Amino acid sequence: MSGLLEGRGTRGRNWFDGVLAAAMAVGVVLGVIVGAGATSATEPSTHALDAAGCLLLIVAASALAARRASPVPATVVATAAFLVYYGRDYPVPVLAALPATITIYTLASLSYRWPAVAATAALSVGKLVAGWVRSGDPLHSVPEMLWVSGWLVAILIWGEVTRHRRAYLHEVHQRAIDAERTREEAAQRRADEERLRIAQELHDTLTHAISVVNVQSSVALHLLHRKPELIEPALLAISEASLEAMRELRATLGVLRVADTAEPPSLAQLPLLAARFERSGLRVRLHVRGETRPVPPNTERAVYRMVQEALTNTARHAAPATVDVELTYQPARLDLRVDDDGPGAAAPVTEGYGLRGMRERAAALGGTVATASRPGGGFQVHASLPLEHPAPAEDATGHAA
Repeated sequence: MSGLLEGRGTRGRNWFDGVLAAAMAVGVVLGVIVGAGATSATEPSTHALDAAGCLLLIVAASALAARRASPVPATVVATAAFLVYYGRDYPVPVLAALPATITIYTLASLSYRWPAVAATAALSVGKLVAGWVRSGDPLHSVPEMLWVSGWLVAILIWGEVTRHRRAYLHEVHQRAIDAERTREEAAQRRADEERLRIAQELHDTLTHAISVVNVQSSVALHLLHRKPELIEPALLAISEASLEAMRELRATLGVLRVADTAEPPSLAQLPLLAARFERSGLRVRLHVRGETRPVPPNTERAVYRMVQEALTNTARHAAPATVDVELTYQPARLDLRVDDDGPGAAAPVTEGYGLRGMRERAAALGGTVATASRPGGGFQVHASLPLEHPAPAEDATGHAA
């Protein structure tokens, strides 16, 4: 029944309420005519149904057309029409009360709690007073008034239950919309993080490889006519850098097709990384301090990429130079320090994608990176990363292309 009284949508509700009002007017008038004939012998009334009585029934039923557009006025009209109908002792008053009870239900279901209570009280008290005036006995209509009041209270409760159910269904629907939006946002965030991770990997790989190729090709051109016998090491370094770049590019781009099966960068590969740069003209010294212990894979990858970026920058801007790479195991952190003794920069260092990528990798793991020119010449990179973090990122999530 509550579903029939609710309708669907604003236009649908207006149409439904109009049809309900018309059907109620016809049904109540016909019901009173039929009911008056059936109960005339057992429950005689003072007035037979006349034009005024039919008009009161039609007015009460017509109020239903505005029960949701203007619920309080509609309830006032339906209740007043019923009380006048009942006070004039027209037959079958219970049918005349139907529009008023429906409007009271509508008030309760639309959160008009106090107007609904007031309408219920007015209907009950008005029925008691009308019965008193009609019979002359103040207690004559008390049993009937109590019976009607019980039904009106039940209708009030029904309206409240409908309101709570509607609110609950709206909340469930809103939660479903929010959950769908959250899933879409999470999927977009994962896609962005993966895109940025691949961009960071490509930047680190290509910058390292191209820098080595550039330095060694310059060396080879310089020695071509002076000392051709020394060209071979430079060409070997170019070959190794190219092969390493191809391998890492294949592993990185493989993520776009299938699962990455290549061995990820780790601390164990630092000696090989140092050896490649030594063939490029750098002198790299690795130092490990503190008690070594297992390091989270994401932290290992971040440290490897930071060392690779620092050595690449040194090879590009300060070669030949000596670079000290120092790993220090703290109780809860892993400190990385990369110092070179190159000539240093004539102007303040402008942070590019490489240094920015270091900071983003560290921030993704809950760590920090500090970079600065050394007073006596050279450059220093200092990173501090936690050995345990609650939600390690897959890799740097910031822009590093």
